[in-house]
Amino acid sequence: MELLQLQYFLTVARLEHMTEASRALHVTQSSLSRTIQRLEESLGVPLFNRSGRKLKLNEAGSRFLRRAERALFELEQGKLELNDLAGWVPGTLELAVTTASTLPNILRAFQKRRSNIQVHVQMTSLREMIALLHRGEVDFCLSSPPIYEEDIECQIVFVDPILVAVPNGHRLANRNSVTLLELREERFVGVKRGYGIRGIVDAACKSVEFEPHYVYEGDEPARLSALVEAEIGIAFMPSTARNERDPIRYLHIDDHNLVREIALLRHKSRYLTQGALEFREVVIDYFETLSKQRI
Repeated sequence: MELLQLQYFLTVARLEHMTEASRALHVTQSSLSRTIQRLEESLGVPLFNRSGRKLKLNEAGSRFLRRAERALFELEQGKLELNDLAGWVPGTLELAVTTASTLPNILRAFQKRRSNIQVHVQMTSLREMIALLHRGEVDFCLSSPPIYEEDIECQIVFVDPILVAVPNGHRLANRNSVTLLELREERFVGVKRGYGIRGIVDAACKSVEFEPHYVYEGDEPARLSALVEAEIGIAFMPSTARNERDPIRYLHIDDHNLVREIALLRHKSRYLTQGALEFREVVIDYFETLSKQRI
């Protein structure tokens, strides 16, 4: 079994299409097909069910995929560790987030300390984030809600109150707080299920027996304030997303302690470079300062 065979196998397994995989790997389809065939011959079992150029992992392939991902992950971690030992600084730190409202300040603080490291950020759903963690493709994640799994290190860094954002001309704009039941007839703008605080607020509303009527559902929380300002609907928004310069009123929720927990996550087996350690310090320091300001 060769390393190249494993790398090709992972690509084919993820794309499930020989033509797309050959393009991604910059090799001919015939060469890729022969490499996968040799791997299957060395293992003694087929790994895919085939239908033309489309392939679907069978049970053996699915089991072997987990092992192959782990093997390549460990080799990559060994390379990172040796590079770190030799004083080589990686140029990129990989970050995935479900919450982006605090990112600008965190990235600014990190760039002041490590201007030679670029942070590559992916906005993901919770399910996508878990997959990235287990594949070892990210150094850290900033997630709300937290993820509690045996292989994932989860540190709660901030407890963020959830507010209701209404436009200045709204019937509730002269209020400081509101109950959930008072929002029963409102139109809402929000993120899709699986993103941001959607699960938290839907569960809270369900507990008082109403389901928010969403007229807009997206995957970019930053757009919500503009939609509220345009009077498309009102929105549940975390306090860290509040911008006092916007012509929007932010109301506290009286009858529920509605908060989101922001967690810093990493896979326990992923090697932490010196740059990654410094990034973790920046994140923790930022949220500690923010917590003190709120008090």
